[in-house]
Amino acid sequence: MDNRAGEMLVFVRVAETGSFSEAARQLRMTPSTVSKLVSRIERRLGVRLVERSTRRLALTDEGRTYHERSLALLADLDDLEQGLAQGSPRISGTVRVNASVALGVHVLEPLLPAFWQAHPDVQVDLSLSDDVVDLYLERTDVAFRIGALASSSLVAVRIGATRRHIVAAPDYLARHGTPQGMEDLEGHNCLGFNFRRSAPVWPFRQAGRVVDRVVRGGLLANNGETVRRMAIAGVGLARLGHFHVAEDIAAGRLVTVLDDAGGGDVEEINALHLGTQRIPGRIRAFLDFVVPRMRAAIGNGG
Repeated sequence: MDNRAGEMLVFVRVAETGSFSEAARQLRMTPSTVSKLVSRIERRLGVRLVERSTRRLALTDEGRTYHERSLALLADLDDLEQGLAQGSPRISGTVRVNASVALGVHVLEPLLPAFWQAHPDVQVDLSLSDDVVDLYLERTDVAFRIGALASSSLVAVRIGATRRHIVAAPDYLARHGTPQGMEDLEGHNCLGFNFRRSAPVWPFRQAGRVVDRVVRGGLLANNGETVRRMAIAGVGLARLGHFHVAEDIAAGRLVTVLDDAGGGDVEEINALHLGTQRIPGRIRAFLDFVVPRMRAAIGNGG
């Protein structure tokens, strides 16, 4: 009997755990059965999907493609069965979403109540983290990314761009003075990030080109919200996105400095999802709802 859906489910679990034995444990099967099912798929397709080693399994290019398509097909099957079981064609299921803390709190979260009004049967599994997640390994459907994108098979939907401002609390500037040029940053507490991908430099435009200025300070944080709150508390200068600090600037909690020198400091914002030919209905509904509203909220970059 043809049970390709069941075999796909086994393969997806192997791909996500990187182990026949762990996949077998989660599926309540024996490791030999799981291994045989994966081998059966490979024989049927005539390609190797998994590179086997004593340490950890790794997907081949064909394996990554099969994993990606399997996720989409299994999600469609779930959508179909849930819709029929509920006697309604309404979209249902879970959408797993990742976003940076700042983008999630200030732009995405305010949209969710209205999204659930339109799609009450869709569960949003939302994780906020400034770390870059692997959509495959973390079983993430949609990830919102700020900054340059690495080359990958993921599909990017452009949302917009955000200008980054250097900001500080009026109290901090009253105590330490307002920097007039990037050379003045040497005497200021510049709040930063501790990501491995984050360099301790702030870009400035000088004589028609962008120059990276090394900065130092007393704080390295793993998310923008902590940096923002410390800036408001008068701890130091911070470099943050317009969408993140626009309300603080309007309310006078923060003021911008060195705007002319930082005029080229703009970063792209994109929504990423797996590059499937047919996106599951619940993911399409989520993107169709939030992307245009996020574009409106972010505007032209500040």
